[in-house]
Amino acid sequence: MSESVEITLLSGISEIPEADWDACACPEVSDGGRPFDPFTRWRFLNALETSGSVGPGTGWQARPLVARRGAEVIAVAPLYVKSHSQGEYVFDHGWADAFERAGGRYYPKLQCAVPFSPVTGRRLLTKPGREAEGRAALLSGMAQIADQAGLSSVHVTFCTEAEAETAPAADYLIRTGQQFHWFNRGYGSFDDFLADLASRKRKAIRKERERAQGFGGTIRALSGDAITPAHWAAMWAFYQDTGARKWGRPYLTRAFFDALHEMREDVLMIVAERDGRPVAGALNLIGREALFGRYWGCVEDHAFLHFELCYHQAVDWAIAQGLPRVEAGAQGEHKLARGYLPVATWSAHWIAHPGLRRAVDDFLRAERAAVAEDIEVLTEMGPFRATCRDVQS
Repeated sequence: MSESVEITLLSGISEIPEADWDACACPEVSDGGRPFDPFTRWRFLNALETSGSVGPGTGWQARPLVARRGAEVIAVAPLYVKSHSQGEYVFDHGWADAFERAGGRYYPKLQCAVPFSPVTGRRLLTKPGREAEGRAALLSGMAQIADQAGLSSVHVTFCTEAEAETAPAADYLIRTGQQFHWFNRGYGSFDDFLADLASRKRKAIRKERERAQGFGGTIRALSGDAITPAHWAAMWAFYQDTGARKWGRPYLTRAFFDALHEMREDVLMIVAERDGRPVAGALNLIGREALFGRYWGCVEDHAFLHFELCYHQAVDWAIAQGLPRVEAGAQGEHKLARGYLPVATWSAHWIAHPGLRRAVDDFLRAERAAVAEDIEVLTEMGPFRATCRDVQS
Protein backbone atom coordinates (compact mmCIF):
# COMPACT_ATOMS: atom_id res chain seq x y z
CA MET A 1 0.00 0.00 0.00
CA SER A 2 1.50 3.38 -1.05
CA GLU A 3 2.12 6.09 1.50
CA SER A 4 -0.17 9.11 1.49
CA VAL A 5 1.08 12.64 0.86
CA GLU A 6 1.71 14.64 4.05
CA ILE A 7 1.51 18.43 4.11
CA THR A 8 3.70 20.44 6.50
CA LEU A 9 3.52 24.17 7.18
CA LEU A 10 6.95 25.58 8.10
CA SER A 11 7.83 28.70 10.09
CA GLY A 12 10.49 29.73 7.61
CA ILE A 13 12.40 28.43 4.64
CA SER A 14 15.43 27.67 6.80
CA GLU A 15 13.47 24.70 8.17
CA ILE A 16 13.92 22.81 4.90
CA PRO A 17 17.33 21.97 3.40
CA GLU A 18 18.22 24.06 0.36
CA ALA A 19 18.78 20.92 -1.73
CA ASP A 20 15.30 19.57 -0.93
CA TRP A 21 13.62 22.86 -1.85
CA ASP A 22 15.61 23.40 -5.05
CA ALA A 23 15.01 19.83 -6.19
CA CYS A 24 11.41 21.00 -6.63
CA ALA A 25 11.98 24.69 -7.45
CA CYS A 26 14.76 24.38 -10.03
CA PRO A 27 15.73 20.78 -10.82
CA GLU A 28 17.03 22.01 -14.18
CA VAL A 29 20.16 23.53 -12.56
CA SER A 30 21.55 20.01 -12.20
CA ASP A 31 22.95 20.45 -15.72
CA GLY A 32 25.01 23.41 -14.53
CA GLY A 33 22.84 26.03 -16.22
CA ARG A 34 20.63 28.78 -14.88
CA PRO A 35 17.22 28.21 -13.30
CA PHE A 36 14.11 29.06 -15.27
CA ASP A 37 12.96 31.16 -12.32
CA PRO A 38 15.60 32.64 -9.98
CA PHE A 39 12.86 34.06 -7.74
CA THR A 40 11.68 30.74 -6.32
CA ARG A 41 15.14 29.38 -5.48
CA TRP A 42 15.79 28.72 -1.81
CA ARG A 43 18.54 31.31 -1.63
CA PHE A 44 16.39 34.13 -3.02
CA LEU A 45 13.46 33.41 -0.70
CA ASN A 46 15.84 32.94 2.23
CA ALA A 47 17.41 36.34 1.49
CA LEU A 48 13.98 37.95 1.75
CA GLU A 49 13.54 36.41 5.20
CA THR A 50 17.03 36.92 6.64
CA SER A 51 17.16 40.54 5.41
CA GLY A 52 13.91 41.38 7.19
CA SER A 53 12.17 42.28 3.92
CA VAL A 54 9.49 39.77 4.92
CA GLY A 55 8.69 38.79 8.49
CA PRO A 56 7.42 40.55 11.62
CA GLY A 57 6.12 44.03 10.96
CA THR A 58 6.04 43.68 7.17
CA GLY A 59 2.64 42.04 6.69
CA TRP A 60 4.38 39.10 4.99
CA GLN A 61 4.89 36.19 7.40
CA ALA A 62 6.68 33.30 5.71
CA ARG A 63 4.96 29.92 6.03
CA PRO A 64 6.49 27.70 3.31
CA LEU A 65 4.45 24.63 2.47
CA VAL A 66 6.03 21.21 1.95
CA ALA A 67 4.44 18.04 0.56
CA ARG A 68 6.13 14.72 1.36
CA ARG A 69 5.47 11.16 0.36
CA GLY A 70 7.19 9.25 3.12
CA ALA A 71 10.62 10.81 3.57
CA GLU A 72 10.71 12.29 0.07
CA VAL A 73 9.88 15.95 -0.55
CA ILE A 74 7.77 15.93 -3.71
CA ALA A 75 6.48 19.53 -3.79
CA VAL A 76 6.94 22.90 -2.08
CA ALA A 77 5.30 26.34 -2.30
CA PRO A 78 6.36 29.86 -1.21
CA LEU A 79 3.47 30.67 1.11
CA TYR A 80 2.86 33.72 3.31
CA VAL A 81 0.29 34.87 5.83
CA LYS A 82 -0.69 38.37 4.73
CA SER A 83 -2.24 41.14 6.82
CA HIS A 84 -2.68 43.48 3.82
CA SER A 85 -2.63 43.32 0.02
CA GLN A 86 0.48 45.38 -0.69
CA GLY A 87 3.37 44.15 -2.81
CA GLU A 88 1.29 41.56 -4.68
CA TYR A 89 0.36 43.28 -7.98
CA VAL A 90 -2.81 41.19 -8.39
CA PHE A 91 -5.16 43.63 -6.75
CA ASP A 92 -7.91 42.36 -4.46
CA HIS A 93 -8.46 45.58 -2.50
CA GLY A 94 -12.01 45.81 -3.83
CA TRP A 95 -12.81 42.30 -2.61
CA ALA A 96 -11.40 43.09 0.82
CA ASP A 97 -13.30 46.37 1.07
CA ALA A 98 -16.62 44.83 0.04
CA PHE A 99 -16.26 41.89 2.43
CA GLU A 100 -15.30 44.06 5.40
CA ARG A 101 -18.10 46.55 4.73
CA ALA A 102 -20.46 43.57 4.86
CA GLY A 103 -19.08 42.63 8.27
CA GLY A 104 -16.53 40.03 7.21
CA ARG A 105 -12.83 39.82 8.08
CA TYR A 106 -10.70 39.57 4.94
CA TYR A 107 -7.27 39.69 6.59
CA PRO A 108 -5.26 37.68 7.35
CA LYS A 109 -5.18 35.62 4.19
CA LEU A 110 -2.75 33.16 2.59
CA GLN A 111 -0.63 34.28 -0.35
CA CYS A 112 1.36 31.87 -2.52
CA ALA A 113 3.69 34.23 -4.35
CA VAL A 114 7.12 35.77 -4.70
CA PRO A 115 6.90 38.91 -2.55
CA PHE A 116 7.12 42.27 -4.32
CA SER A 117 7.80 40.59 -7.68
CA PRO A 118 5.12 40.48 -10.42
CA VAL A 119 7.09 37.89 -12.39
CA THR A 120 5.43 34.90 -13.97
CA GLY A 121 6.51 31.36 -13.18
CA ARG A 122 5.75 28.21 -11.26
CA ARG A 123 4.33 28.65 -7.78
CA LEU A 124 3.41 25.00 -7.12
CA LEU A 125 6.95 23.67 -7.23
CA THR A 126 7.14 19.94 -7.83
CA LYS A 127 9.80 17.37 -8.54
CA PRO A 128 9.84 16.22 -12.17
CA GLY A 129 7.24 13.53 -12.65
CA ARG A 130 5.33 14.58 -9.52
CA GLU A 131 3.41 17.47 -11.11
CA ALA A 132 -0.12 16.10 -10.83
CA GLU A 133 -0.01 14.81 -7.27
CA GLY A 134 2.24 17.64 -6.06
CA ARG A 135 0.04 20.43 -7.38
CA ALA A 136 -3.12 18.77 -6.09
CA ALA A 137 -1.58 18.28 -2.64
CA LEU A 138 -0.38 21.88 -2.37
CA LEU A 139 -3.65 23.41 -3.58
CA SER A 140 -5.84 21.29 -1.30
CA GLY A 141 -3.38 21.74 1.58
CA MET A 142 -3.48 25.53 1.37
CA ALA A 143 -7.27 25.55 1.27
CA GLN A 144 -7.52 23.17 4.25
CA ILE A 145 -5.08 25.24 6.28
CA ALA A 146 -7.03 28.43 5.55
CA ASP A 147 -10.35 26.76 6.37
CA GLN A 148 -9.11 25.30 9.64
CA ALA A 149 -7.55 28.62 10.69
CA GLY A 150 -10.65 30.61 9.75
CA LEU A 151 -8.84 32.63 7.09
CA SER A 152 -10.82 34.30 4.34
CA SER A 153 -8.91 33.19 1.28
CA VAL A 154 -5.89 31.73 -0.53
CA HIS A 155 -4.26 33.46 -3.50
CA VAL A 156 -1.78 31.84 -5.90
CA THR A 157 -0.49 34.70 -8.02
CA PHE A 158 1.46 34.93 -11.29
CA CYS A 159 1.41 31.15 -11.63
CA THR A 160 1.66 29.30 -14.92
CA GLU A 161 -1.33 28.61 -17.11
CA ALA A 162 -0.85 24.87 -16.51
CA GLU A 163 -1.03 25.41 -12.75
CA ALA A 164 -4.13 27.58 -13.12
CA GLU A 165 -5.83 24.88 -15.16
CA THR A 166 -5.47 22.38 -12.30
CA ALA A 167 -6.79 24.76 -9.63
CA PRO A 168 -10.58 24.57 -10.24
CA ALA A 169 -10.51 20.88 -9.25
CA ALA A 170 -9.49 22.10 -5.78
CA ASP A 171 -12.31 24.71 -5.73
CA TYR A 172 -10.18 27.69 -6.77
CA LEU A 173 -11.40 30.50 -9.02
CA ILE A 174 -9.21 31.56 -11.94
CA ARG A 175 -8.22 35.13 -12.66
CA THR A 176 -6.40 36.48 -15.71
CA GLY A 177 -4.40 39.65 -15.92
CA GLN A 178 -2.13 41.30 -18.44
CA GLN A 179 1.54 42.15 -18.75
CA PHE A 180 3.79 43.24 -21.60
CA HIS A 181 6.64 40.93 -22.63
CA TRP A 182 9.21 41.18 -25.42
CA PHE A 183 9.76 38.10 -27.57
CA ASN A 184 12.95 37.19 -29.43
CA ARG A 185 12.31 35.85 -32.93
CA GLY A 186 15.92 34.82 -33.44
CA TYR A 187 17.18 38.38 -33.87
CA GLY A 188 20.89 38.85 -34.41
CA SER A 189 20.85 42.51 -33.42
CA PHE A 190 18.60 45.32 -32.22
CA ASP A 191 18.37 46.51 -35.82
CA ASP A 192 16.99 43.09 -36.79
CA PHE A 193 14.26 43.59 -34.18
CA LEU A 194 13.55 47.11 -35.46
CA ALA A 195 13.15 45.72 -38.97
CA ASP A 196 10.02 43.90 -37.78
CA LEU A 197 8.39 47.17 -36.70
CA ALA A 198 6.31 49.55 -38.74
CA SER A 199 8.43 52.34 -40.21
CA ARG A 200 7.01 55.08 -37.98
CA LYS A 201 7.58 53.06 -34.81
CA ARG A 202 11.09 52.11 -35.90
CA LYS A 203 12.03 55.75 -36.42
CA ALA A 204 10.50 56.75 -33.08
CA ILE A 205 12.56 54.19 -31.15
CA ARG A 206 15.78 55.18 -32.92
CA LYS A 207 15.15 58.83 -32.09
CA GLU A 208 14.28 57.95 -28.50
CA ARG A 209 17.47 55.92 -28.08
CA GLU A 210 19.56 58.70 -29.55
CA ARG A 211 18.09 61.21 -27.11
CA ALA A 212 18.57 58.89 -24.13
CA GLN A 213 22.14 57.92 -24.98
CA GLY A 214 23.02 61.58 -25.39
CA PHE A 215 22.39 62.33 -21.72
CA GLY A 216 26.05 63.25 -21.19
CA GLY A 217 27.47 60.06 -19.80
CA THR A 218 27.88 56.35 -20.46
CA ILE A 219 25.62 53.30 -20.10
CA ARG A 220 27.04 49.96 -18.99
CA ALA A 221 25.54 46.49 -18.63
CA LEU A 222 27.08 44.76 -15.61
CA SER A 223 26.78 41.20 -14.36
CA GLY A 224 28.66 38.85 -12.05
CA ASP A 225 31.91 40.19 -10.63
CA ALA A 226 31.62 43.40 -12.66
CA ILE A 227 29.00 44.43 -10.07
CA THR A 228 30.72 45.92 -7.02
CA PRO A 229 29.41 46.92 -3.58
CA ALA A 230 29.47 50.53 -4.80
CA HIS A 231 26.99 49.64 -7.51
CA TRP A 232 24.66 48.13 -4.90
CA ALA A 233 24.89 51.30 -2.83
CA ALA A 234 23.85 53.30 -5.89
CA MET A 235 21.02 50.89 -6.72
CA TRP A 236 19.76 51.12 -3.15
CA ALA A 237 19.59 54.91 -3.48
CA PHE A 238 17.71 54.56 -6.77
CA TYR A 239 15.33 52.02 -5.26
CA GLN A 240 14.61 54.18 -2.22
CA ASP A 241 13.71 57.14 -4.42
CA THR A 242 11.36 55.10 -6.62
CA GLY A 243 9.84 53.24 -3.66
CA ALA A 244 9.16 56.43 -1.73
CA ARG A 245 7.35 57.92 -4.71
CA LYS A 246 5.34 54.82 -5.67
CA TRP A 247 4.61 52.97 -2.43
CA GLY A 248 5.30 55.46 0.38
CA ARG A 249 8.14 53.34 1.67
CA PRO A 250 10.42 50.76 0.02
CA TYR A 251 9.49 47.12 0.49
CA LEU A 252 13.02 45.72 0.46
CA THR A 253 15.70 46.39 3.07
CA ARG A 254 19.30 47.43 2.46
CA ALA A 255 20.37 44.00 3.73
CA PHE A 256 18.50 42.35 0.88
CA PHE A 257 20.61 44.22 -1.65
CA ASP A 258 23.72 42.96 0.16
CA ALA A 259 22.33 39.43 -0.15
CA LEU A 260 21.73 39.95 -3.89
CA HIS A 261 25.45 40.68 -4.24
CA GLU A 262 26.05 37.04 -3.31
CA MET A 263 23.79 36.07 -6.24
CA ARG A 264 25.34 38.52 -8.68
CA GLU A 265 25.88 35.87 -11.36
CA ASP A 266 22.06 35.90 -11.72
CA VAL A 267 21.89 39.72 -11.85
CA LEU A 268 22.09 42.16 -14.74
CA MET A 269 22.48 45.78 -13.73
CA ILE A 270 22.17 48.50 -16.38
CA VAL A 271 23.88 51.62 -15.03
CA ALA A 272 24.02 55.14 -16.45
CA GLU A 273 27.05 57.09 -15.21
CA ARG A 274 27.85 60.77 -15.59
CA ASP A 275 30.97 62.53 -14.36
CA GLY A 276 32.16 59.29 -12.80
CA ARG A 277 29.08 58.54 -10.70
CA PRO A 278 25.94 56.44 -11.27
CA VAL A 279 22.90 58.62 -11.92
CA ALA A 280 20.35 55.95 -12.90
CA GLY A 281 20.06 52.19 -12.93
CA ALA A 282 17.83 49.24 -13.76
CA LEU A 283 18.08 45.92 -11.92
CA ASN A 284 17.23 42.65 -13.67
CA LEU A 285 17.41 38.99 -12.72
CA ILE A 286 18.50 36.46 -15.30
CA GLY A 287 16.59 33.25 -15.90
CA ARG A 288 17.32 30.43 -18.31
CA GLU A 289 14.76 31.66 -20.86
CA ALA A 290 13.96 35.21 -19.75
CA LEU A 291 15.41 38.43 -18.45
CA PHE A 292 13.22 39.73 -15.62
CA GLY A 293 13.21 43.50 -15.16
CA ARG A 294 12.66 44.41 -11.52
CA TYR A 295 13.72 47.81 -10.17
CA TRP A 296 14.58 51.19 -11.63
CA GLY A 297 15.56 54.51 -10.16
CA CYS A 298 17.54 57.68 -10.75
CA VAL A 299 19.01 60.69 -9.01
CA GLU A 300 18.96 62.82 -12.16
CA ASP A 301 16.17 63.20 -14.71
CA HIS A 302 17.11 62.75 -18.38
CA ALA A 303 14.71 62.40 -21.30
CA PHE A 304 13.91 58.79 -22.22
CA LEU A 305 16.64 57.36 -19.98
CA HIS A 306 14.09 55.20 -18.15
CA PHE A 307 12.97 53.60 -21.42
CA GLU A 308 16.56 53.09 -22.54
CA LEU A 309 17.74 51.37 -19.36
CA CYS A 310 14.63 49.34 -18.60
CA TYR A 311 13.45 48.31 -22.08
CA HIS A 312 15.87 48.90 -24.94
CA GLN A 313 19.04 47.88 -23.10
CA ALA A 314 17.23 44.79 -21.80
CA VAL A 315 16.34 43.83 -25.38
CA ASP A 316 19.93 44.46 -26.50
CA TRP A 317 21.22 42.14 -23.79
CA ALA A 318 18.61 39.44 -24.39
CA ILE A 319 19.46 39.37 -28.10
CA ALA A 320 23.18 39.12 -27.37
CA GLN A 321 22.57 36.24 -24.93
CA GLY A 322 19.98 34.48 -27.08
CA LEU A 323 17.24 34.72 -24.45
CA PRO A 324 13.70 34.06 -25.76
CA ARG A 325 11.96 36.90 -23.91
CA VAL A 326 12.12 39.92 -21.60
CA GLU A 327 9.56 40.43 -18.84
CA ALA A 328 9.51 44.08 -17.85
CA GLY A 329 7.22 43.92 -14.83
CA ALA A 330 3.63 44.87 -14.19
CA GLN A 331 1.35 47.21 -16.12
CA GLY A 332 2.47 49.83 -18.60
CA GLU A 333 0.85 50.22 -22.02
CA HIS A 334 3.76 52.52 -22.86
CA LYS A 335 5.77 49.30 -23.36
CA LEU A 336 3.65 48.46 -26.40
CA ALA A 337 5.25 51.18 -28.54
CA ARG A 338 8.66 49.73 -27.63
CA GLY A 339 7.94 46.25 -28.94
CA TYR A 340 6.59 44.59 -25.80
CA LEU A 341 3.38 42.69 -26.50
CA PRO A 342 0.40 42.04 -24.18
CA VAL A 343 0.20 38.54 -22.71
CA ALA A 344 -2.16 36.93 -20.24
CA THR A 345 -1.08 36.26 -16.66
CA TRP A 346 -2.74 33.77 -14.34
CA SER A 347 -3.71 33.44 -10.70
CA ALA A 348 -5.92 31.14 -8.63
CA HIS A 349 -8.11 32.15 -5.66
CA TRP A 350 -9.84 30.08 -3.00
CA ILE A 351 -12.59 32.01 -1.17
CA ALA A 352 -14.05 30.62 2.05
CA HIS A 353 -17.28 32.64 2.36
CA PRO A 354 -19.95 31.41 -0.13
CA GLY A 355 -21.40 34.88 -0.72
CA LEU A 356 -18.02 36.49 -1.34
CA ARG A 357 -17.04 33.57 -3.56
CA ARG A 358 -20.14 34.03 -5.75
CA ALA A 359 -19.51 37.75 -6.07
CA VAL A 360 -15.83 37.24 -6.94
CA ASP A 361 -16.72 34.50 -9.41
CA ASP A 362 -19.11 36.83 -11.24
CA PHE A 363 -16.50 39.58 -11.27
CA LEU A 364 -13.78 37.27 -12.61
CA ARG A 365 -15.96 35.97 -15.45
CA ALA A 366 -16.52 39.50 -16.71
CA GLU A 367 -12.91 40.47 -16.10
CA ARG A 368 -11.54 37.50 -18.07
CA ALA A 369 -13.61 38.46 -21.10
CA ALA A 370 -12.45 42.08 -20.84
CA VAL A 371 -8.77 41.08 -20.49
CA ALA A 372 -8.98 38.77 -23.51
CA GLU A 373 -10.54 41.52 -25.61
CA ASP A 374 -7.97 44.06 -24.42
CA ILE A 375 -5.08 41.77 -25.34
CA GLU A 376 -6.53 41.22 -28.81
CA VAL A 377 -7.04 44.93 -29.42
CA LEU A 378 -3.63 45.96 -28.08
CA THR A 379 -1.85 43.30 -30.11
CA GLU A 380 -3.53 44.62 -33.24
CA MET A 381 -2.48 48.16 -32.26
CA GLY A 382 1.11 47.10 -31.62
CA PRO A 383 4.17 48.49 -33.39
CA PHE A 384 4.87 45.42 -35.54
CA ARG A 385 4.33 45.20 -39.24
CA ALA A 386 1.21 43.19 -40.09
CA THR A 387 3.28 40.20 -41.22
CA CYS A 388 5.13 40.10 -37.88
CA ARG A 389 2.23 40.11 -35.42
CA ASP A 390 2.64 36.44 -34.65
CA VAL A 391 5.68 37.19 -32.43
CA GLN A 392 3.52 36.51 -29.39
CA SER A 393 3.09 32.85 -30.26
